Amino acid sequence: MSKTLKGKVALVTGGSRGLGAAIAQALADEGADVAISYVASAEKAEAVVEKLKAKGVRALAIQSDQADMAAAKPLVDKVVAHFGKLDILVNNAAIAVQGKTVDDPDLDTVNLNRQWQINVMGSVAATRAAAPVLTDGGRIIFIGSLFGTRIPVSGVADYAGSKSALLGYAKGVARDLGRRNITVNVVQPGVMPTDMAKGALGDEVPEALLDMHPIRRIATLEEVSALVTHLSGPNGGYMTGGIFDVAGGFAI
Repeated sequence: MSKTLKGKVALVTGGSRGLGAAIAQALADEGADVAISYVASAEKAEAVVEKLKAKGVRALAIQSDQADMAAAKPLVDKVVAHFGKLDILVNNAAIAVQGKTVDDPDLDTVNLNRQWQINVMGSVAATRAAAPVLTDGGRIIFIGSLFGTRIPVSGVADYAGSKSALLGYAKGVARDLGRRNITVNVVQPGVMPTDMAKGALGDEVPEALLDMHPIRRIATLEEVSALVTHLSGPNGGYMTGGIFDVAGGFAI
C-alpha cells in the first residue's frame, strides 16, 4: 500500500475523539506522523496516540485550550520541537451550542460566545501560529459544517455563523500562502456519528432531517477523513480556496 504522506508531520486540533481522532488515524494510515491537541481528556488522547503508534508512525498528544488564543503558538512550537517540522494543519477543534433562537430569553450567551472563541478565533490563532513555520507545499484544512452555507432549521444562528466565518478566512489565507504552494481548504461535513451530533439531535437522526438528503443517511467519519487525507496528499496540490461538502447532497 502506498504511503502518500510518509515523511509528513500533521497537527490535528481536537484530535482526542470523534472526527478529529478519525482524521488523525487516516493521516497515520497514509504514513504521516501526527500530533493531536486536546483540552481535558488526557486518557482519550493517549489512547489515540497509542493507536497511531501501532500504525508505525510517531505520535504525540498535547494539552491545549482552543479557546485561549495565546495557547496556539506554544502548541505549534511543541509540534515543531518534537517532530522537527510541520507540514499539515487540520483545524478541527470546535463545539456546537444549538437549539435556542436568538430571541429566546434563556439564550446561553456565555457558551455562545465561547463557541465563537473556539470555532473561529481558536482556528485563526492556530493558523497564524502555523503559517510562518509550515513547510512550503504544506496544507491547511478547516473542518467546517454544512450549516456554514445552508440553514435548514432554527436555533443554529451562532453555530452557523461561526462556521461561515471560516469560509472567508480560509479563502484569504489561501490567497496569502499560495505563493508558497500551501493549499488552504474547507471540508464541510453534514451530520456525523459524533458526540457533538448526539448532543444536538439526541440518539436518533430525525426523519425530517434525513429527508433533506438525496443520499438518505448520515456521513461516516471515514468518508470525511478520506477527503481530508486526499487534500493533504500530493493529489491535492492544485486544490486551494475550496469548500468541499461531504453531506449526501444536503446542500443541493
